[in-house]
Amino acid sequence: MNFDRVDEYLKRELKKEKTYGMSCRVMQGYETVYNKSFGFADKENGKKMQGRELYNLYSMTKPLTCTAALQLFEKGYFLLNDPLYEYIPEFRDMTFKDADGSIKKCSRDILIRDLFTMTAGFDYNLEGEFIKAARQNGKTDTLSVIKELSKYPLSFEPGRRWQYSLCHDVLAALVETVSGEKFSEYVKKNIFAPLGMTRSGFNPKDFDEGDFAVQYKFNEKTQKTERTNLQNMFRLGNEYESGGAGLISCIGDYSKIAMALANGGIGRNGAKILGRRTIELMKRNHLTPEQLPTLDWRELTGFGYGLGVRTLMNPEKAETNAPVGEFGWNGAAGSYLLVDTE
Repeated sequence: MNFDRVDEYLKRELKKEKTYGMSCRVMQGYETVYNKSFGFADKENGKKMQGRELYNLYSMTKPLTCTAALQLFEKGYFLLNDPLYEYIPEFRDMTFKDADGSIKKCSRDILIRDLFTMTAGFDYNLEGEFIKAARQNGKTDTLSVIKELSKYPLSFEPGRRWQYSLCHDVLAALVETVSGEKFSEYVKKNIFAPLGMTRSGFNPKDFDEGDFAVQYKFNEKTQKTERTNLQNMFRLGNEYESGGAGLISCIGDYSKIAMALANGGIGRNGAKILGRRTIELMKRNHLTPEQLPTLDWRELTGFGYGLGVRTLMNPEKAETNAPVGEFGWNGAAGSYLLVDTE
């Protein structure tokens, strides 16, 4: 395979100076067919990208969290149409804020399916009263924070529309409740360890800060790329493990879960983390005809939304030559996952 055009593209992007470094890895089956790094992990100190750097992967945590939850689904711990309150009772009898500002009782319960598909009615307000209350109570572990979230009205009735939100953080709390383990411990035991992902986790204290690539942000106003700190605003407390945005990992480790998802749930080392049919279910569009128009991000034109992942439905509308059914997600600081099972 010739990847000269990939080299050219990545180098061209670097010249724009909206980012200073990048790594890209492509696998076919279990063979790595492309693996290169360009630019700087720390431009100011002249430290070049090596391909081993750690990153805050932010929302690319979501496919991992949904994989963990789908493992429990496979084992029969819950059904997708089960009400969430059957597992976390605090979510019984939820209310929502109507368009006129009035608070009304929801006509139906939040279903576990709604958590996967971002249709439960939550928002992404990280300064919400729920987290302030959790901090005041001194309980900022994952399950305590999510239970606090249940006390506040939803943005809309469950199932009404798609809205990017804390749904997958709630899903991580569900994993904790069903498995009886901390989310990070469950993931370590059932995904990281089987696949040999030794440089992944949720606690920054478990890693050497010097192993991280510097995080940069392009300032639209000044048109300059600025160095930022590594603090992750989605970590809502010292013990909080965000299923939506808390993962720390590197391209080598994350490629192991990508390979498993692309190859029927089986990793390169033979470890099975998910069934082939479950992956087919994961990548299928789950939004109804009424919900689909609310998936209104410009970059998702032509895509549907599966169980925690975008999924390509219409290449013409998406203006892409990617294959129908490719799926994945991305992260706020520039990480990107694409899986093509075919």
